[in-house]
Amino acid sequence: MKRHKAGRTPKNVMVLDIGGTNVKVAGTGRTEAVKIPSGPKLTPGRMVGEVKKAVKGWNYDAVSIGYPGMVAHGRPAHDPRNLGPGWVGFDFHKAFGKPVKLINDAAMQALGSYEGGRMLFLGLGTGLGSAMVVDGVLEPLELAHLPYRHGKTFEDYAGLRGLEKYGKKKWRKQVDRIVRYFTWALEADHIVLGGGNAKKLKKLPPKCRLGDNSLAIKGGLRLWGKG
Repeated sequence: MKRHKAGRTPKNVMVLDIGGTNVKVAGTGRTEAVKIPSGPKLTPGRMVGEVKKAVKGWNYDAVSIGYPGMVAHGRPAHDPRNLGPGWVGFDFHKAFGKPVKLINDAAMQALGSYEGGRMLFLGLGTGLGSAMVVDGVLEPLELAHLPYRHGKTFEDYAGLRGLEKYGKKKWRKQVDRIVRYFTWALEADHIVLGGGNAKKLKKLPPKCRLGDNSLAIKGGLRLWGKG
């Protein structure tokens, strides 16, 4: 797999997977994640403070962050919908005092899930995360907010709003249809379905396998050439 070039590979990496309910923290030699409650009042400064308290005594040389929103040039492009303000322009390198790599959370889990070929990752959670890995090269995607049907987006049908509005049976049909559409459009060899709602599917669409949130940690390690 192709690695991000960043000079000498750090010995120990701390990985943060930021979600709307929890921030999961793990890393080199620590596969059991520490969970820190998040939510609409969580600002980046508050998160850093809580993480530092939770990992007191940990030895780490670098940090990977899976961010629940669009990332441009390694920085948040906008504040997350389900968290507090202040993420755009926040200096994570200065706050942690360590080198930091920040990518979209779906992209980080995709990187950890990759086993070869053209792999599409779709995160069925509160929203609809998406990323693709082709021959070892990671490409974050923003498929969620593309127009789909009746003036609504793919996320409106496949995300939590769709599940709550249409119920499990109709939601499953929509997810199956959307997955088949993306499989065809992106010429994916196989698809990984992650996120908390993926387990609500009774039958997986063709070429699909279930992901696991723990693979986000693996992806964070791979960002630094580890794992």
